[in-house]
Amino acid sequence: MAAQVQRMSRLMVKTLRDDPADAEVLSHKLLVRGGFVRRTAAGVWSWLPLGKKVLANVERIVREEMDAIGAQEVLLPALLPKEPYEATGRWEEYGAELFRLNDRKGGDYLLGPTHEEIFTLLVKDQCTSYKDLPVILYQIQTKYRDEARPRAGILRGREFTMKDSYSFDTADEGLAESYALHRAAYQRIFERLGLDYRICAATAGAMGGSKSEEFLAPAAAGEDTFADCPACDYAANTEAVSFELKPVDGSAVPAVEELDTPDTPTIETLAAYMQVPASATLKNLLVKVDGEIIGIGVPGDREVDMDKVEAHFAPAAVEMVGAEDFEERPDLVKGYVGPQGLEKVTFLADPRIAPGTAWITGANKDGVHAKNVVAGRDFEVDAYVDVVVVQEGDPCPNCGTGLKLDRAIEIGHIFQLGRKYADAFQLDVLGQNGKPVRVTMGSYGVGVSRAVAALAEQHADDKGLVWPKEVAPADVHVVAAGKAAQTELALSVSEQLAEAGVRVLVDDRAGVSPGVKFTDAELLGVPTILVAGRRTAEGVVELKDRRTGEREELPVAEAIAKIVG
Repeated sequence: MAAQVQRMSRLMVKTLRDDPADAEVLSHKLLVRGGFVRRTAAGVWSWLPLGKKVLANVERIVREEMDAIGAQEVLLPALLPKEPYEATGRWEEYGAELFRLNDRKGGDYLLGPTHEEIFTLLVKDQCTSYKDLPVILYQIQTKYRDEARPRAGILRGREFTMKDSYSFDTADEGLAESYALHRAAYQRIFERLGLDYRICAATAGAMGGSKSEEFLAPAAAGEDTFADCPACDYAANTEAVSFELKPVDGSAVPAVEELDTPDTPTIETLAAYMQVPASATLKNLLVKVDGEIIGIGVPGDREVDMDKVEAHFAPAAVEMVGAEDFEERPDLVKGYVGPQGLEKVTFLADPRIAPGTAWITGANKDGVHAKNVVAGRDFEVDAYVDVVVVQEGDPCPNCGTGLKLDRAIEIGHIFQLGRKYADAFQLDVLGQNGKPVRVTMGSYGVGVSRAVAALAEQHADDKGLVWPKEVAPADVHVVAAGKAAQTELALSVSEQLAEAGVRVLVDDRAGVSPGVKFTDAELLGVPTILVAGRRTAEGVVELKDRRTGEREELPVAEAIAKIVG
């Protein structure tokens, strides 16, 4: 089947020599300079012809792999009523990220950030028997989230393209199978796209559910940090890294001793005064969860990861204890809080505060600390939670090797939701025994527009983009160096390639210097560049591999045969 020849003399593409003034990351710079996207508003982008082709290629690959696992494509509205999201609590839970609006009659609506509720109601309407399940539904659609600080071009926008799919099964074993199908499909998708990626254990967050994994594309511009073990296959988002609880024998530790430690309200001042490492001290953070004061203990040399804290208490709101709280609770002395003797305060601790470990911590008196404070002897931990910021070199939970930390872009996320949404909407089907069965669900997302940005981050050099073949806007970029005979040959070769099914972008622009054309060809990143140049009269063209830079001169017929393959 003949392919289309895209002639740059007729194509709406305007390349730029300089980076946009507001561009911070590579993908932002190159996608704008190459004329793939243009900014419409903060966090809102227009896709131009070449960019739309790349986006469509990503969508095609996603669609093919979803269809291959038996998923059925639908398209649900982006404008959604409030009531389903109110039923699951996410109308409030999403907070300021949710685009809310009213119609002319005052009805509450939102622009969909994700569609678990709507898919659940669709299946409730359409499926009534176990014979109707399992079913996997998906869509490729625009999503909306009111990012506080949209940045990094299409990486963090307020409007973005996403593939979201949902599985519906009658049993947990079925959910596990649907999850495995998606996991394998995602591996095929990202391999076909040409992305370097890692599958990382993750937390479910606002989505709810149990098992959760992220697909992360390592890139300096990434906003996620993941831990990677160099000795085994362990990889996890830092929010999901766990630390094993290892109790020790603290029976030989002397009794608690209180010490005057004036002007030492911080870990740094305390460690300097006591002449001990910060790791010997116990840091106690106070937060409020739905109005209740919670204490969180971590080693003094570690920082509390508030994302982990919020994930632990989700969907409850978490806020820091303020000055007015200390005024109301004189037993809580700011800068000198210790877990021993605390009343009416639930105390959580990082697993490093294991039973038997001894610490220097606040004595709940101004200017006084206590040493030899032993977990399990002098204070009790109500619950252990992993809440510290993971550091390079922390032990791998699988093998104990020091972890490496890398930045990455989240390109996919899969969840075993279980029955959270089915419970909210009483999604039951008639079982084999004639009794109602509560359906169990999975939710699976691919950031389609994000994948384009991730590709631009991973596939570029100092000259421009280097698209993998399956996603490139064309298979070959034909460049007419400038003279009439060269343009004539370039157009002839382009038509022959197109007849053979090769997608062609031909630079036939008049009045544009060869240097500008060659620079644009490297910037646009089509995998193969064919130049009708100085040996046109001999019927010889130059082929260049954009990825490797290798060049060779071939007769026209041989060049066409090599490209067609």
